[in-house]
Amino acid sequence: MSPCTYVFVPGAGGMASFWTHVRERLTSRDVASVAVDLPGPDPEAGLPEYVDLIVEAAQGFDDVVLVAQSLGGFSASWAASTFRPQELVLVNAMIPLPGETAGQWWEASGSVVARAANDVAEGRDPDGPFDADVYFFHDVPPAMLATLTDDPQDEADAVFATPWGLDAWPDIPTRVIAGEHDRLFPVEFQRRLARERLGVEIEVVPGGHLAALSRPDELVDALLRPRSTDRN
Repeated sequence: MSPCTYVFVPGAGGMASFWTHVRERLTSRDVASVAVDLPGPDPEAGLPEYVDLIVEAAQGFDDVVLVAQSLGGFSASWAASTFRPQELVLVNAMIPLPGETAGQWWEASGSVVARAANDVAEGRDPDGPFDADVYFFHDVPPAMLATLTDDPQDEADAVFATPWGLDAWPDIPTRVIAGEHDRLFPVEFQRRLARERLGVEIEVVPGGHLAALSRPDELVDALLRPRSTDRN
């Protein structure tokens, strides 16, 4: 058995079932894992409530690798400062600065400009309406979507309005995994953000923003790969 337990934090919507295919593949390799359900649609639940749920999910495990998807970067990094996992892994995730809200992050990080430039480069209208099929599901096989046990949920505004509550990034080894064909957070944008905000280099895996659904085997291989000593 692996000495580590992987604790998975979902992105917007908060559905633990997002991680089902990744967790199944970890189980087949005798690696323990849990996934956190977050109250995405709850207008009364902000980042502090999310952090409490993540910390609660990690209790009882000696060695934890905390993995966060997209919006989960805000809550997982904050929670990591509380129980200090062995490692924090960000998968196509938002990387906050002290005092920054998730609502401010889009413009402050440059993600909006980067997405528009990527749209132009790939022949899409950057001013067109936001289409989830284009930015989230473009590379997810229908059979994978059909296996999800939950219907997609909206994310309430509360999390986007809560400032990230740390004075600095937690002193925990951090990896950044980026999908090669992520259209929401293009890979070169993620590379720049990881360098500027964390001083680390990204690890590129196949797949788009929802690589846990579109390419779970490759993502699991990356998660289990030993951390290089040139990362923080």
